[in-house]
Amino acid sequence: MTKYFTNLIKSLKKVSLIDYEVFGHMRRTGDLKLMQELNRSIILDTIRKEGPISRSDIAKLINISPTTVTSAVNDLIQEGYVREDGVGFSSGGRKPVLLRFNPNTRFIIGVSISNSSIKISEMNLEGHIIRKEIHSTNLSQGQDIINLIIKMIKQFLESKENLELCEGISIITPGIVNAKKGIISYNTKLKLYDIPLKQMVENEFGIPTFLDNDTNAYVLAENYFGSFKKYKDLVYITIGDGVGSGIMYNGQIIRGYKGSSGELGHTTIVRGGQKCECGNEGCLENYINWPAIYSQVVTALMTRGKETIIRNLIEGDINRVSPAVFVKALNEGDTLCYQIMEEIVSHLSTSITNFIHLLNPEVIILSGEIVQENSIFLDLLNKYVSKQVIPILKDEVNIQPTSLGAEFEMLGAAAVILQEKYQFTI
Repeated sequence: MTKYFTNLIKSLKKVSLIDYEVFGHMRRTGDLKLMQELNRSIILDTIRKEGPISRSDIAKLINISPTTVTSAVNDLIQEGYVREDGVGFSSGGRKPVLLRFNPNTRFIIGVSISNSSIKISEMNLEGHIIRKEIHSTNLSQGQDIINLIIKMIKQFLESKENLELCEGISIITPGIVNAKKGIISYNTKLKLYDIPLKQMVENEFGIPTFLDNDTNAYVLAENYFGSFKKYKDLVYITIGDGVGSGIMYNGQIIRGYKGSSGELGHTTIVRGGQKCECGNEGCLENYINWPAIYSQVVTALMTRGKETIIRNLIEGDINRVSPAVFVKALNEGDTLCYQIMEEIVSHLSTSITNFIHLLNPEVIILSGEIVQENSIFLDLLNKYVSKQVIPILKDEVNIQPTSLGAEFEMLGAAAVILQEKYQFTI
């Protein structure tokens, strides 16, 4: 589907279905085919959101003729995307047959790449995980990490039958991504520059492939699957091996001229500070990502006189130090972890304050293992930011944890396909 019609369908979903009289110039056979596809996509999206719903209610809700709805629904039922599900209430006459979206007729493959791991899952069309694997990157970079990604996908697919029912492979990754062309433009940690990963995977497996920045994918997922559907202006920040952010304005992802919008981790917070892999100095992610936290914890464990609950939690095995252990110790009142957290909050609050002053989002959403089950962190961060913003915004500070839970990465991958392949709206 062309970019023109992709934009057209998004506009039409906010108003009504295509008016064949207004768009009379599209009446050539090819254009009518495209209009039918657009109508079908909107009808499927309506059933997904509003179901169980009758054919007549669909026609009324999106202002289209019952005949058009019936024709599209018949096709969707035949292909398995929609199923009939009981009958509705009637004030007189026959009770209407209700329709419901059927997410289990097809499946999608989600792949989440980070500096330390490759996560692969099989999901239905609502992002429910059927099967999942996690593989270490073994510190691979450059062509080696690309080879490893393709190898892991191949192994994952070998045990799967009916690959013709796979609607696509969705890959999300940190760094600057040209989602339209399917290219990883810039990822310093993995040493990936101008990698046409979408085309490479499609050539290997013959399955439609989609590629996007991971944090942009999480923004979409919050709107598709999470509790932040009502917000159209938001910032999503993820803290893991690095720090990234996704920005939504008026319901649309802000990507920037070359797809580099949201590189929060590479904003400077300490002039003349630590050297970053991007070549700059004092970048935010060098101070608040998990490797930085891990380094401080391990240094403390190796230093006599620095007491911490973590010593007991890991039973002397430094390899057991993890974000979950850090959060557990923090919640149990560990002094060392609280000091580290205060330093993180101090740096992060400065960046978030800048975000608020520049964009004035309705909500800022945080995700990452050090954020999960960590109300102490979020409460302190809200407190710091409230003190730093201009007075008129003090009472509007709204920083929340992700509502997607532990599987936010896979849900992000699923959301990319739902938007790109089905043109589902948020």
